[in-house]
Formats: sequence, structure tokens, C-alpha cells
Amino acid sequence: MDQESVATPFPAPASLPTRWRQHLRRRWVHWGVALLVVLAAAGGGWVALRAGSAAAPEQAKPPDKPIELAAADLVQVGARELGRVVSVSGSINPVVAATVKSKLAAEVSQIHVQEGEAVRAGQLLATLDTADIRARLDAQQAAVSEAQARLDLALKNQANNRQLLSQSFISQNAYDTAQNGVDVAQASVAAARAQADIARRALTDTQVRAPFSGIVAKRLVNAGEKVSPDVPLFQLVDLGRMEMQAQVPVSDIPFLKLGQALELNVDGFEGRRFKGTVGRINPTTEAGTRAINIFVALSNGDGALRGGMFAKGQIAVQAERTVNALPLSAIHEEAGQSFVFVVKNGQLERSPVQLGFKREDLDLVELRDGPSPGSEVVAVKSDKLKVGAKVQVRRAAT
Repeated sequence: MDQESVATPFPAPASLPTRWRQHLRRRWVHWGVALLVVLAAAGGGWVALRAGSAAAPEQAKPPDKPIELAAADLVQVGARELGRVVSVSGSINPVVAATVKSKLAAEVSQIHVQEGEAVRAGQLLATLDTADIRARLDAQQAAVSEAQARLDLALKNQANNRQLLSQSFISQNAYDTAQNGVDVAQASVAAARAQADIARRALTDTQVRAPFSGIVAKRLVNAGEKVSPDVPLFQLVDLGRMEMQAQVPVSDIPFLKLGQALELNVDGFEGRRFKGTVGRINPTTEAGTRAINIFVALSNGDGALRGGMFAKGQIAVQAERTVNALPLSAIHEEAGQSFVFVVKNGQLERSPVQLGFKREDLDLVELRDGPSPGSEVVAVKSDKLKVGAKVQVRRAAT
């Protein structure tokens, strides 16, 4: 076979010289071979890539790393001596407090006390302008005098008519008319005296006095201001008797009794504890809550406690007894269920628990049902804690 008979993808035109046609055939052969080599290489790479990607999922997943815990992160379920207490906290406020208001429409002429001053019952706090009220009193007293004069005249007429009636000089009807005049005059005197008493009381009300002994908490007016009836002038408080209002869960109410004693820590008084007693317990729960307000009475003879201070304490309602307990940090909550993580055979297991009363001051909670005594429970919070996770505990060398 000569070179001209070799098949080429693009035959050379027959009009070209033989030498040129042979040259073009050789070039086309070389290009075809090169193209086949490139396609073969690309196909091999694609096959290798598919093989590599297919083999990747078949590789074994590395094992999970164990959770490392210190020995202090574990606690054993065991018996402890615990007494039941009810924790309370709330604001302290005076038992006796009042807002002194104006009884008149008048101008404040003078202020006699300032905020923070101690006052006695009946002490003068402010004086209102008396000019208009005194003039009104004078007018009412004049009206009383006028009514009294008319009554005196009616009484004289009555006496004269009585004598004339006894002598039959006038009829009984005429005498009754004189008697009616006396009755009307007496009623006019009584009405005038009542109006005078009102004016006299108004004059007394121009002197605003303290209703009880205490301290001026707020002064709400200044001299020269015009006030109306029922406008607040002062706020008074008696710091001798204080009480703390606290909300207690309904579940703790059966353990509370009137007169139970407790000690309170008050913010700002480090190292000092104030004694109190349960003074009142509300009969109904607060709206929107499952809690009941209780009121703790406090003695404040030295006046150290002030309104609005925050206090907290505990009421011992049950003597100490032996119970199984765990730290509060060991308890987990999910979907309304309580549970703990128990370490068993180097793995974590989830164990449901039923809780009793809590002692937040001791960071303990009663365990009524759950893991058996001696079980090791994880006492720390961590997102890594999961059922079935392996655990490695670092224990101190002995």
C-alpha cells in the first residue's frame, strides 16, 4: 500500500499535485494520533476521579473523642441531712404611710417642714391662706346673729299671743301662726350656725397637720402655689414598723404559719441580720401566677431600714432529716422532665429523677426517685453531654 492509499478524515483535493497531497495526508495522520492520545488521557483521569470519589465514603469514620471529666465533676448519690426551708425575698416598706392632701381650694402661704424631717402627730406641716375663709366665717357669724334676732322677736310675739289667747282676744289660729313663726326662726338659727361651723372648720383646715408621728418622705408643693381639694401636699411614713412583701409558691404555703420567725439579709447591711416574723398570709393567689403574697413584720426601732430596700431570707419549716440529695447543677430539664447523666461502664446514661424540696443556699435538691445510692452523676453543665458518649475521668493519683 502506498502512502496515497492511506485513509484520511479530510481527503486532499485531486487537483493538487501528488507531492502536496502526500504531504497533507501525513500531517492529518499526525494530528489524528495526537487527538486520540489527548482523549485517552482525559478519559483515564475521569475514571480515576470517579474511582477516588466512590472510595471516599467507604473509608471508616474516625471514632468520637471521649469526654474528659475531672473527678470533681462527678458526685455520688448519697444521704445527707437536710431541713426544709422556704426562701423569701422582696421589698421592705413601712406598714403605716399616708399622703396628706389639701381639704380646701386655697393658696399655700407657708411650708413648715422639709423632706426627711421627723414630725410628731399634730405638728404643723403647712399653712394655707386664710383671708377668704376668714371673711366667709365672718359672714356666717353675722347670719347667725341675724337669725337669732328674728328668733328673739318671734319668741316675744309668741308670748304676747299666748296672753291674748288666754283672754280670748285672739283666735287659736292666730296663736298657731305666731308659734309657726317661732319654729321657722329657730330653724334659720340652726342653719346659720351650721354654715358658721363649716366656715370655722375650713379655717382650721388651713393649718395642715401631721396625722401621725413619722418622717416626711416627700414634699409635693411650694409656698405660693394654689391648691385644690384632694391635691397631695406631703407623704409621711412611719419607719417604726416595717414589713416585707414576698411571693411564695403555692406548694410551700402549707408549711407556713403565722408567727414563724426568720432572719433577713438586707442589701447594704453586710454582716447584719434583721429578725422578723410571718405576720400575714394572703388568702388568694396573685393574678397570672401560682404564688401567694406573704408579709413579714420587721422591727425597726433604730430606723435603719428604709422603704424600698430589698431583703431575702429563709423560713425553717421542717427539721433536718436524712434524704438522698444531689447538687442543683446535676439536674437537667427537657420537655418538662427532670433527669441526670449517670456514668456507667465509661459511658453516659440518662436517668429520670423525681425531685423534692430545694436548698438553694446549699446548692442541693432532694432526690425522691432516681439513680440508686452510690451512682456517679455528672454535676456540671455541658453541651457535650449526650446519651452513649464515652467518658474519661481524670482521677488524682494515689
